[in-house]
Amino acid sequence: MMRFSTLIKNPADWMKGAGPHSDIVMTSRVRLARNLSGFPFPGFSQERQRIDLLEQVRPVVEKLPEMTDGYSEDYTELSKIRKQVLVERHLVSREHAARSTGCAVVVDRKQSVSIMINEEDHFRIQGIRPGLNLKSAYALVDRVDTELEDGLPFAFDPKLGYLTACPTNLGTGMRASVMLHLPALVLTDQINPVIKAVGKIGLAVRGLYGEGTEALGNLFQISNQHTLGEAEAEIIAQIEKVIEGVVRSEQNAREKLREDHQTMLQDQVGRAYAVLRHAYILSSKEALNLLSMLRLGADLDIVGNCDRGLLDMLLLEIQPAHLQLNAARELSPEERDAMRAEITRTRLQSLDAPGSLSQSNSNPEGSPSDT
Repeated sequence: MMRFSTLIKNPADWMKGAGPHSDIVMTSRVRLARNLSGFPFPGFSQERQRIDLLEQVRPVVEKLPEMTDGYSEDYTELSKIRKQVLVERHLVSREHAARSTGCAVVVDRKQSVSIMINEEDHFRIQGIRPGLNLKSAYALVDRVDTELEDGLPFAFDPKLGYLTACPTNLGTGMRASVMLHLPALVLTDQINPVIKAVGKIGLAVRGLYGEGTEALGNLFQISNQHTLGEAEAEIIAQIEKVIEGVVRSEQNAREKLREDHQTMLQDQVGRAYAVLRHAYILSSKEALNLLSMLRLGADLDIVGNCDRGLLDMLLLEIQPAHLQLNAARELSPEERDAMRAEITRTRLQSLDAPGSLSQSNSNPEGSPSDT
């Protein structure tokens, strides 16, 4: 199996790839909750039962065709920082990383599929793809799910569907979510109406790391809340339709910024560029928010010679656990802020200074659209 250092050295497929609407939709993720019949749910089981289950199922998971040359680790072998790195890469949940004995994770070589063992459920099978591509993410986990079910007795009821520890996952056991970058909706004060509209139709809006987290860097996670009585394809089609509406709203807001608020937009992007290129202290929150503005500038061609993939990788590299892994030791918050600034200055060295929107649109200076 792959070593942890190899896993981290290689960027995940979804970090490098471009998918539909990938300027706005960063990733699509589908997660299935599954349990084995004959074993109590992890939250109700004793440590010995969790260890027994892990010993029984981990070899089965490792032998899946998708997991050839993948990464597999028992949590008792993982340091706190390494677990947190997996959280920052969205390969495991924060809840799972907080556990130890009787827990493990298995990740495929491309970091597109991860399987958490003994999370809230015995299995959390997750597929992740770049852009708006829930169908492709579902195809990944559906295949793995079918292969596992061939060799393991899943807890299933003909009337209720897959049995899960939390009633909200009952039925399909599926949670589909997308990560969206919505800076223009935030800048034009339209984000709250959009969030309310999405909430009214039964979808949840959360921050960067899911439930209970803040929407840093103008990044929002939208996911389904109900899994009972609906087929997987229906849930995915409904979410994709809603997300396409949110994408249109963000595109319109970006156009509005271009037309009505050019100076403000150039100012925000210019300030972000200046601070990221020259700061010596950067908090996590400030860095994420500034990178968000720089990404918007790149998307609107205000910042030339800017690879969006570089910015997306930076979003990961500056996270606390990634910084500490890089330094090979625990860092104080002050040390992290200094190291974050140093990495950002270095990575963005070759970036062109932002031009004006008028130049990027080939409009003469002082055109009517310039404010």
